[in-house]
Amino acid sequence: MSQHISDLIEDRFGLSTTVGAQVPAEGPLASILQRRTHRQYTDQLIDDDLFDTLLACGLSASSKSDLQQASIVVVDDPDKRALIAGWIPSMPWLAKAPRLLIFCGDHSRLRLASELRAKPFPNDNVDQFMNAAIDAGLVMQTFTLAAESVGLGCCPISEVRSHIDALSELLELPDWVFPIAGLCVGYPAREGFVSMRLPPSLTVHRDRYDVSRRAEKIDDYDKRRDQRFSIPEKAQKETDRFGVADFYGWSEDKTRQYSTPQRPDFLAYLKARGFGMA
Repeated sequence: MSQHISDLIEDRFGLSTTVGAQVPAEGPLASILQRRTHRQYTDQLIDDDLFDTLLACGLSASSKSDLQQASIVVVDDPDKRALIAGWIPSMPWLAKAPRLLIFCGDHSRLRLASELRAKPFPNDNVDQFMNAAIDAGLVMQTFTLAAESVGLGCCPISEVRSHIDALSELLELPDWVFPIAGLCVGYPAREGFVSMRLPPSLTVHRDRYDVSRRAEKIDDYDKRRDQRFSIPEKAQKETDRFGVADFYGWSEDKTRQYSTPQRPDFLAYLKARGFGMA
């Protein structure tokens, strides 16, 4: 059992630390540090009142300039759930989770308000798209933290964007609304797992971006992570192109994943939905 915050930080990053060594491992900080990914759920349903409360918590997230450019589609229709799950057979938890939510960046309300108030809208650009995407991401993460605080488990599904046209048609998304990710929610059937993160020396910078020893730090991270969870040979990606690696760490896995184009039609989708992306 972890007794101090430092124990949870060590578990998260695989590195010894004195940070939080005097702070008990309890309360919201401890909950965040030990959060886990959950892909297996019990059959227990989520109380509707609790679920609506969690939605309210998610929508209480920070919002750029109070523009509130996020929307949530709760997918309860069993036929729609089955269809979405069928698109992504590698993720069976999509079909089995008690609730499925699709989080969307939503530019449509601001454009409607501009029409209603007879104001020009000269901001059809990439920055406005980013504002909506970030708002939606903040809402999803806030919902996730709220759900986990009451014993629920969550698993985000960005793979829904690989079926973005079909998903948008299925959910009848209007122009200027785009899905960023799905989220499975339910009571965990097992403990889940803590995903080890890159060391803060790679991701936290003081006054300037520090590029020193990055390759060495990535190698060290690969080794630490492999000691905790070694990726089996059958799970290696793109073996037809790159063969079977003797050592298959995080960086090998992710670079193989990104060695093929990822959703190259996304820009065309956004333009078709009304985004100028200037």
